[in-house]
Amino acid sequence: MAKEEMLEFEGVVAEVLPDARCKVALDNGHEVIAYTSGRMKKNRIRILAGDRVTIEMTPYDLTKGRINFRHKDARAAPPGATGPGGGQRPPSRKR
Repeated sequence: MAKEEMLEFEGVVAEVLPDARCKVALDNGHEVIAYTSGRMKKNRIRILAGDRVTIEMTPYDLTKGRINFRHKDARAAPPGATGPGGGQRPPSRKR
């Protein structure tokens, strides 16, 4: 018997719960409990309330899911933008 395909949805984190779980409000209006995937834990990707995320769910239980991806925030500075420190290291001296 073939394994069922996972369903992917996008939503917004409504509440951060203990034990790496979150309450996610999906775009279709449903609310599910989702846990952070192991890859996100390994790379120390933090999820805060208000973050836009992609979750995957099994068709057998539509109340639980796994957060696979946290979308980039439009308010964040683009990569390579310099802050108050200048963002560049001084040249190193070779002896």
